[in-house]
Amino acid sequence: MTHQTSFDQTATDKSSRTPWRRLTLFGLLFIGLTGAGLYAVYDQFADKSIAFDARLIDPVSLASLLALLTIYFVSDGLRLYFTLKALGHTLGFKALFRLVFINLFVSNVTPMATGGGVAQIWYLQRHGVPIGRASAATTIRTVLAVAFIFSLTPVFLLTLQALDNQPILNDLSVALAVLIMAYLGFFAVVLFRTHWLIGPLSRLLHGMRKLHLVGERRHNRWQYKARREMLRFSHSFSVYLHGPRRSVLLSIFFTACFLLSLFSFPALLIYSLGYDVNYLTTIGLLVVTTFIMYFSPTPGASGISEGVFGSFFRDILTGNHLILVIVAWRLLTIYIGMAVGLVILQRELARSRKDTQ
Repeated sequence: MTHQTSFDQTATDKSSRTPWRRLTLFGLLFIGLTGAGLYAVYDQFADKSIAFDARLIDPVSLASLLALLTIYFVSDGLRLYFTLKALGHTLGFKALFRLVFINLFVSNVTPMATGGGVAQIWYLQRHGVPIGRASAATTIRTVLAVAFIFSLTPVFLLTLQALDNQPILNDLSVALAVLIMAYLGFFAVVLFRTHWLIGPLSRLLHGMRKLHLVGERRHNRWQYKARREMLRFSHSFSVYLHGPRRSVLLSIFFTACFLLSLFSFPALLIYSLGYDVNYLTTIGLLVVTTFIMYFSPTPGASGISEGVFGSFFRDILTGNHLILVIVAWRLLTIYIGMAVGLVILQRELARSRKDTQ
């Protein structure tokens, strides 16, 4: 009995160390690619100049940025809160905002933000939300944001003069149009025709079994779970659409608030530096930047986001301010949240290990 307990503890320790090793590796990759992206902007778009400007930390600027940051984090939490409420579940505000920061950390240190959804589902399960509903809530929250961004991107691509002479867009315009349609089409199938995916997924698992990638027992278990969770998800989305109208509308409203606050950071930073900034232009440029970031294979779109931002804003900012605004933008929207999320995730994992002992 003692030997078995020791074995179980050893297995638990190994399984808990493995994710942290991966997260550390991805974190180092995030830092390295961020540095490479900033250097590329410094070399190509900023005339190899950078200077700190104290206007960014004067009391008025700091108060404005703090207010916008508060709206950003609060609306991020509330969009999930009301999505869950529309699905018939509630989550305490303390737990909810822990999840906001955990998601910020994990989604930005895993490629294509793949870890963010898994971490959110794990956390929601720990707080009593069934996996099907947790999956539905996180997917619906993502789909709402995608719907806004992917609907606005073509509008800004066609109307913003600041994007007329962007080589990256001229070369990728057809690819971007295809990606928009493919992405929206996939989510439409996921949300409205979930059962269409059961057949292809079942065949994929069967193929894995024929290639001896999984055993018979695991194959049967995965087949059952995949079908069950897809049907649960489909039902959950129907529940969301027919949920309390107030909760559904508020989930959409706070998604819009979250995105507007996210897109407003560059405008506020540029205004604080004394530029006569066109707010709609900066919003449009960041919408397109965010759209491109969705397809970045790097953790947290590191390197890609800095390069695209530098390319888009180089005609608005002088060279010595370009790097400064990029770092401040990423600090406010990503780095602060990631740092808080790292601390919270460590505590949650430690608490989880205690619960399983």
